[in-house]
Amino acid sequence: MKKLKLVVVGKLKEPFFVDACNEYLKRLSRFVKAEICELKDRGISAESDDILSAVGGEVALADLSGEMMTSEGFSEYICGAFVRHDVVSFVIGGSCGVDERVKARADKRICFGKMTYPHMLMRVIALEQLYRAFTIKEGMPYHK
Repeated sequence: MKKLKLVVVGKLKEPFFVDACNEYLKRLSRFVKAEICELKDRGISAESDDILSAVGGEVALADLSGEMMTSEGFSEYICGAFVRHDVVSFVIGGSCGVDERVKARADKRICFGKMTYPHMLMRVIALEQLYRAFTIKEGMPYHK
């Protein structure tokens, strides 16, 4: 089975974020083996080292300067990434961002909008959009 790694900096604390993430991980299990790799907050350079050690396969990075996409475009990209690779890593950096090494390693940099989201909420948003991507590909009614 294909593997999706959500590589994130920081640990979830609020139970409602944990519950939301767990729900989307459960839903994603229908399509891929999904896991979250939580890294410690250690500053940009050390966090970037940790991110580079954790990623594999195709790497997508949540990045304010990345490409803005529709949900359909995101679905096309993610599902295409799984055609090319057995592992797709989706990275959400720390609150101070990531260094240029991580940006250079990313196969795709994706912007989820020009607004700033809390990192814990961004994790939920990313998981929801990943789930939506698979439902679009499968023609399921979730995406309207």
